[in-house]
Amino acid sequence: MFDLPVTDPVLIFALAMVIFLIAPIIMSKLRIPGIIGLIIAGIIVGPNGLGILDRDPTIILLGTVGLLYIIFIAGLEIDLDGFKKYRNRSVIFGLLSFTIPFIFGTILGFLLEYSLPAAILLGSILGSHTLLAYPIASRLGVSKNKAVTTAVGGLILTDTLALLVLAVIAGLKQGDISILFWLNLGVSLTLYVCFVLFLVPMIGKFFFRSVTSHSSMEYLFVMSVLFVCAYIATIAGVQPIIGAFLAGLALNRLIFEQGPLMNRIKFVGNALFIPFFLLSVGMLVDFRVLIEEPLALVFAFSIVALVNMGKSLAAWIAGKIYQYSNDEIKVMYGLTIPQAAATLAATLVGYELGLFSLAIVNGVIIMILVTCLIGPYMVEKYSRKIAQYEMAQPYQQSAAPERILIPLANPKTIESLLDLAFILKTPTSAEPLYPISVVRGNGGGEEAKVAEAERMLGHAVMYASGADIPIRLLTRVDHNPSSGIIRAVTDTRISMIIVGWNGKLSTPQRILGGVIDQVLEQTNQMMLVTKLTHPLNTTKRMILILPPMVYRKPGFIQSIQTIKRMASQIGAVIVCLVIKGDQNHYKKLINDQKPDIPIHYERIYKWKDLERDYFQQLKNDDLILVISARRGTIAWHPYLEKLPREISKVSQESFIILFPEENENIDLRGTRGTSLPKTVLPDREYEN
Repeated sequence: MFDLPVTDPVLIFALAMVIFLIAPIIMSKLRIPGIIGLIIAGIIVGPNGLGILDRDPTIILLGTVGLLYIIFIAGLEIDLDGFKKYRNRSVIFGLLSFTIPFIFGTILGFLLEYSLPAAILLGSILGSHTLLAYPIASRLGVSKNKAVTTAVGGLILTDTLALLVLAVIAGLKQGDISILFWLNLGVSLTLYVCFVLFLVPMIGKFFFRSVTSHSSMEYLFVMSVLFVCAYIATIAGVQPIIGAFLAGLALNRLIFEQGPLMNRIKFVGNALFIPFFLLSVGMLVDFRVLIEEPLALVFAFSIVALVNMGKSLAAWIAGKIYQYSNDEIKVMYGLTIPQAAATLAATLVGYELGLFSLAIVNGVIIMILVTCLIGPYMVEKYSRKIAQYEMAQPYQQSAAPERILIPLANPKTIESLLDLAFILKTPTSAEPLYPISVVRGNGGGEEAKVAEAERMLGHAVMYASGADIPIRLLTRVDHNPSSGIIRAVTDTRISMIIVGWNGKLSTPQRILGGVIDQVLEQTNQMMLVTKLTHPLNTTKRMILILPPMVYRKPGFIQSIQTIKRMASQIGAVIVCLVIKGDQNHYKKLINDQKPDIPIHYERIYKWKDLERDYFQQLKNDDLILVISARRGTIAWHPYLEKLPREISKVSQESFIILFPEENENIDLRGTRGTSLPKTVLPDREYEN
C-alpha cells in the first residue's frame, strides 16, 4: 500500500508522533526510561531495520535541533552559583573524564596498528560525552545537585578538548597546521566566548525590558540566541554544541527556573525536538555489519569496554576526592557515559579523512547505542534515590505547608507579582499559589463585581499555567478589603503574603496605606510589599537594608534564606547595608545560609546617610530590599515607617519591603500601638 521508506512528509511526521507517544508508554510498563524506547524505535523503523523511515535530511535537521536543545537546556538549568563554587571540581572531573578514556582509546589504536593521528582521534572519541540523560536528572529534580553540576560543568572541558583534537587532526591531515592555524583558533575562540558570555546577556536584558508581555516573542528571542550562537561556534572553529551550551549559560540568569518561558522551552524540546534526536541516533545502528565484518564486533566490544572503564574510573576518582555518595558517583557515570554528538562528528570526519574504515564507523555506532542505553538507565535509577534522600532531609523550619497569598486588584501588576511568587516558591513544593481578589460589599451590585474580579483572576490562571504551576483562586466579598485578606490568610493557612503597592498614601498617618497596614497589624506571616518597575530577571544588584537589631527577630533567618534564594534565581549580587550594627556579625549569620552568592557588606552610621550616599546613586537595574519590622516588635524604628515613602520619592527603582514572620505564640497585636482607623478603605489602594 505504501512505498518504503515513506517519503510523504505528512505521513513521516504522523509516524514520528505516534512513535513518540507509544514508545515511552511501552518502556514505562517495562520500567525502562522512555529515552531508551525512542532509540530502540529508531533501530526498528530506521533504514537498517524495517526500513519504514529513512534518515533523510529532515530527520537529520530535527535531530540536530534536538541535540542542541539538550545541551542548551543543560546550560539554562545549571546552578551557576554552584558551578562557580565547584568550578575546580568540574575542571578536575572534566580532565579525568577526558584523559582516562583518551589514554585507553589511544592505546587501543596502537594495538590495532593505526597511524598516530588515527589513534589519537580514537582516544578523543572515547573522551567526549553527550548529556543524553540530563533531561531525566532535570525531571527528577536533582539538576542542582553538586555531583550533577560537576558532571554538567565537565562537559565544557571534555567536548571542547575532543573537538579541538578533531580540529588539529583534520588540519594535520590536510597539511594546515601552522602558527597561523593556532593563532586563528585561539583568537576566534576567545572573541566568540566573550561575545556569548558578555554581549548576549546585555542584549537579553534590553530585550526583556522592552518586550515583557509577548510570550511568543520571548520564546523566539531565546531560540534565535540559541541557533545564532550555535552557528557562530562553527565559524569560531568548534562544534555547535559548544555554542548551544554557552548560549544557555548566557541566558541562565534571565530565564526563571519555574517561569512560563522556561516551561515553554522544556515543553517544546521534550515533546518534539529531543525525541527526533533520539530517533535519529537509533537509525544509525546497523547490526548486519557485526555479522558481515567480525572486526567491527571486536572493535565495538573493545571500545564499549574501554569507555565504560574510563568513565566509571573518572567518576569514582572524582567522587572519592570530593566525598560524593555512591549514588552521586553512579549518576555522574550515567551522565558522562552516553556517546553521541562529538563522538559521531569525530568518527565521520575520521572516515572522510581516510583514518577510519567502515567497520570502525559501525563499531563506534554500536558503542553509541550501548552507551545511550546504559546512561539513561543509571541516571533514572540513582537520580531517583538522590531525590528521595534530599526530600527526606529537614529543610523547612516549620511543618506548615508553604502557601503564598497574592492579593490582586490591578491587572497591570498581575504578571510581576506572579513572577516574584514563582521565584520564591520552593520547586519541590506541591502547594498551589493563592491569588485573591476582595470585592467590597456595599449592599448591592456584588455579583457584577465578583464577575469582574474573576475575569481578572482568569489572567492569573493563564499566566501561571504557562509556568506549569498550580493556582487556587480565592474571591472574597467584604466591607473592608483588609478583612477579606486576613480571613483568607487564616482560612487557607497562608505562610507568605506578596502584595503590590503604588507608592501613594491617602492620608499622612498611614505607613503603606490602610489595607496593607491593617493586614500587617493583624497577621504574623512573612509579608512582602512590592513596587516593581522593571522585570526581575534584569536585576543586577539587590540593595539589602538591615535595620538595627533586626537579627533578633524570629523570622530573620527565614527572611535571609528567602532573599538569597531570590538573588540566586535572578542572578543578582547583594550589597548589604547594615544600619548601626556590626557588619561582621551579620556577615557570619548571612553567609551560613544557603545558597552561596556574592555579598558585599557596608556599615551605615545614620539613617539619613542612606538618602545622601546611596539613594541618589541607584541604577535602573537595582532592586532595593528592606527587612522591616511591624510596629511594637523588636527592631522597629520610626524611620522604617517613612522609609518606603522616601525610597519612592527619591528613586523610581523597584523595591520590596519585607516584614519577617513573627512568633505566633506571642500576641503582639495589642502592643504594636498602631492607631489605624477601622473604616472602609479603597480596595485598589494596595496595588501598584
